Amino acid sequence: MTERAAALVKRFDKLKGERSTFDSHWQEVAERVWPASATFITTPQQQGDKRTEKVFDATAERALNRFAAAMDSTLTPRTQRWHAIRVDDDDINDRSDVRRWCEECTAILFAHRYAPSANFASQMFEAWKMIGAFGTATLFTDDARAGRFLLRYQAIHTANVYVATDFTGMVDTTYRPFKLTARAAAQQFGKDKVTPKIKAALDAGKVDDQFDFVHCVMPANDVEYAEAQPIRWPWASFYLALDEKAVVAEGGYLANPYATGRFTTMPGESYGRGPAMEALPDIKTLNEMSKTTLRAAHKAVDPPLLAFEDGVLSAFSTRPNAINYGGVDSQGRQLVVPMQTGANLPLAFEMEEQRRRVINDSFLVTLFQILVEQPGMTATEAMLRAQEKGALLAPTMGRQQSEMLGPLISREFAILMAARRLPPPPRVLMQSGAQVRIEYVGPLARMQRADESVGFLRTMDQITPLATADPRILKRFNENEVLKGLSEINGVPQKWLRTDEEMAALAEQDRQAAEMANIVQAAPAITQSLKNAAQAQQIAGAQGQPLPAAA
Repeated sequence: MTERAAALVKRFDKLKGERSTFDSHWQEVAERVWPASATFITTPQQQGDKRTEKVFDATAERALNRFAAAMDSTLTPRTQRWHAIRVDDDDINDRSDVRRWCEECTAILFAHRYAPSANFASQMFEAWKMIGAFGTATLFTDDARAGRFLLRYQAIHTANVYVATDFTGMVDTTYRPFKLTARAAAQQFGKDKVTPKIKAALDAGKVDDQFDFVHCVMPANDVEYAEAQPIRWPWASFYLALDEKAVVAEGGYLANPYATGRFTTMPGESYGRGPAMEALPDIKTLNEMSKTTLRAAHKAVDPPLLAFEDGVLSAFSTRPNAINYGGVDSQGRQLVVPMQTGANLPLAFEMEEQRRRVINDSFLVTLFQILVEQPGMTATEAMLRAQEKGALLAPTMGRQQSEMLGPLISREFAILMAARRLPPPPRVLMQSGAQVRIEYVGPLARMQRADESVGFLRTMDQITPLATADPRILKRFNENEVLKGLSEINGVPQKWLRTDEEMAALAEQDRQAAEMANIVQAAPAITQSLKNAAQAQQIAGAQGQPLPAAA
């Protein structure tokens, strides 16, 4: 075992030990919110086994799916472009060549991201579910290396991700344990680079035997791991075979391939806490209440029977149409009566509904249903609702943009740029030294800008009486800028709007058309004047008088 492999194994064991408390917490959450993912401290016996024995009410499961769907539609909607490439230098950002380059780069990036082979949409949805359930989610972006599209995505289960943060609190180190068969390991690393145990399994024909590996990614300037061959990439990568504690592959990345998002974090903690962890007491209480209510309802519908012990009844049957002799006395009075438990089922249902509302609030379900439940709102009311929603979502959603989506896009951009799939930058961009930045333009960004639209609409309502008296007041507004701003806030595709150059060309056409119209309108008068002048010249010439001077 080399010194580097020993250091990697030592740190991996340390990160595992530090996360043990989270593992037990996440296991409790998973068993009640996402049973199929409950593999933090237990290993499933086989694929497809049932794990719902602790679920008596599915409110939390449904709320988690709605939360993930809301996150997906708010931050990464697959039906629209939710971010754009911009330049951080405003002096050149509006140049037509720079703007075209940014738009072309954005289009190429989205084409690769949403290619069928990339599998981005489904993996991103899984990541949002992990954010809701465990507060921590990791998306791995791989270079497909072949084919027309270069990107491929994989959502890594939170149970299989161990992280460390830098001095700013951002995740910069990731250890991911996984299993490979001997055959798959030889395919990925090469038969000449796998460990002796794997080679022996291959030679013995045991190609499906599984072996444990760990993928380690960290900043390349971590001195603890740079004692041997220097890493010539910003991010160092090592594949470690755990069985024999040997490094089977090493290399690097231009950008971190692991994008880890966290819902909220507590001081001193590297992992996030999600809505399900916050609502866990209510989720457990609701399950116990549902279990109790089920028993009470069962007793109410099919109650225990009370019978007088006189030895008359035997083999009493409760099936339909059964005849039980001795069930009544000689007077026809029942000797067997159902037991009245006195259970207050309406109260139980009301208490359960209260818990369901609390759980839905924790998963932001109520917030996302505001616009759905009130479809009859006016445009102004809808804008106010969107403004409120944007203000409430900004803290948690904005974190996903900075921690998960930002590193994700940087990794995608680095892969496409290294493969020369992006057009060369304009000369002015290279000479200025300006940097490329990400501008989010999706539904969340529009919600956060809704206050601008609300402010404009309120202002228009207030100045309408004044504008009636003095229409010059409305000239204070720049109509073109107002139109562009409202279009962006309301999500109008930019290709539906004409550019400034196209508008200038239309204005020039209108000017030329107006000049032509004026000429055509003035043509009869000019023609008549010329005709009169010609007649006057003819008359003067016939009379021997000097011809009038030409006009």
